[in-house]
Amino acid sequence: MAKASAPETDHPPAPNAWLMALEMRAPWELWSLLPSWPALAKAPTGDGHPVIVFPGLSASDGSTLPLRSYLKNLGYDISGWNQGYNFGPRAGVLETAKRQVQETADASGERVSLVGWSLGGIYARELAKALPDHVRSVITLGSPFSGSHKSTNAWRLYELTSGRSITQEVENFDLPAAPPVPTTSIYSRTDGVVAWSASLQAPSKTQPKTENVEVFASHIGLGLNPTAWWVVADRLAQAPGAWQPFEPTGRLQQWVFPNPKQKER
Repeated sequence: MAKASAPETDHPPAPNAWLMALEMRAPWELWSLLPSWPALAKAPTGDGHPVIVFPGLSASDGSTLPLRSYLKNLGYDISGWNQGYNFGPRAGVLETAKRQVQETADASGERVSLVGWSLGGIYARELAKALPDHVRSVITLGSPFSGSHKSTNAWRLYELTSGRSITQEVENFDLPAAPPVPTTSIYSRTDGVVAWSASLQAPSKTQPKTENVEVFASHIGLGLNPTAWWVVADRLAQAPGAWQPFEPTGRLQQWVFPNPKQKER
């Protein structure tokens, strides 16, 4: 599957006011889970391997409870990040997350898949880079790893809640670099918080097992969106060493995904 390519600008602008207003549709995405449940229940079942789900900025494990419950029902050993509200990588946050990944992998005897929503996806990617022997795969939802802080409408909130300069913070990491494990970035062109192109993983010569999958979703609703849930379930179900790019199957899936054949943009 061809990778999506970002615009030529290095720093895509943050979503405009119209897209921000469209974030109000997030509750409808939650309610859409009910009529979508018969289809979601047919997602590939899990193999029981551990999965840790990281919440977005200023959110807690409560925000990922619906997704975690769904994945648990599919057969995965699910954990939240267990650090309360995500107010940025303040002192001890990433170190604690690192220990959680290591301890989870050691206790289960299996590598851990990491799922992260927005800022939580940044954590997941960086943890996979630091602990490639402990991480099986990474899935991000609207995570701004390939733009600048000005590619989001949340950077001021980040600085307010974390007490850190986001400009100095990103200098400590090579955020655009692909993790050394299979990685899927789920994004939406109608994301009102993060510029969609800031969530695109560029092709990597050293890590070809990367992909960008587009869905119809708001940023606030990405973790509650049935099409995003399907992609997460499909990606987690892949056996180690048998990674293949995501491909929607059946007429319904080809209709609900904006770019089912993932052509070059």
